[in-house]
Amino acid sequence: MQKISGKEISRDIIEKLKEQSTPRKILAAVLVGDDPTSASFLRQKRDVAQELGLDFRLYEFPKSVRNDEIREKMGKIALNKKVGGVILQLPLPEEVNKYYAMNVIPKEKDIDVLGERALGAFYRNRNIVMPPSVETVREILDRQNLDLKNLRVAVVGLGDLVGKPISTWLSGKCKELVLLDLGSDLALLEGVDLIISGVGQAGLIKEGNLKEKAGVIDFGYYYSPDGKLSGDFEIDENSHKIGFYTPTPVGTGPILVAKLIENFYKLNGSRE
Repeated sequence: MQKISGKEISRDIIEKLKEQSTPRKILAAVLVGDDPTSASFLRQKRDVAQELGLDFRLYEFPKSVRNDEIREKMGKIALNKKVGGVILQLPLPEEVNKYYAMNVIPKEKDIDVLGERALGAFYRNRNIVMPPSVETVREILDRQNLDLKNLRVAVVGLGDLVGKPISTWLSGKCKELVLLDLGSDLALLEGVDLIISGVGQAGLIKEGNLKEKAGVIDFGYYYSPDGKLSGDFEIDENSHKIGFYTPTPVGTGPILVAKLIENFYKLNGSRE
């Protein structure tokens, strides 16, 4: 059983970016509220950006910010000619409409590919960059020398950040695609070669659900009351049933961050 090192893959991506010209544009990040998990994710993105010498700037707004106000502030940030990429850290407080705020980001600055214009272009296979979750899956498959045409693949959880874009990208590429959401029958996983999960429910998927030598790419994360971080997949470290898996933490997370920054390079590589 192979445990995939997200840190190692992330390091490879970052080292390759260091060989490229550093974009001169600002990488702007917006944080609404004081959620510690969101702040932690942003610190990871900031650390990678600063290691690469990027001009990373954080804009913070209180949880009480009104929808019209955050949209106006986001617009000023996103339309600034010196800004080359914008991150709106999710999740947002319930009172804030994420689409209303996010859709002011021009698609050429949407490095998360979350706004309607960037997503629409991605769904039509016309966007310059792909969602970081999709790029993470592609990176892992390439490193495992796996050919999608020979794989039965299941995507568990169909959210905007992971399941929906990944299932769209996989459509037509694999031998069979199974889409499962909360409440679906996980017995269907017994017949697939690769499971990609992004539900955020600790221990949702167990080895007993899976076939021999299946691979698991786990994007799910769940913080228990005692602060322990877990993924969707419950792994037995002594088992030899699974072919490979991404652990939580330090599995898909570091790769996602590196791919996000890589998107910033792709969108700003030829622009001053």
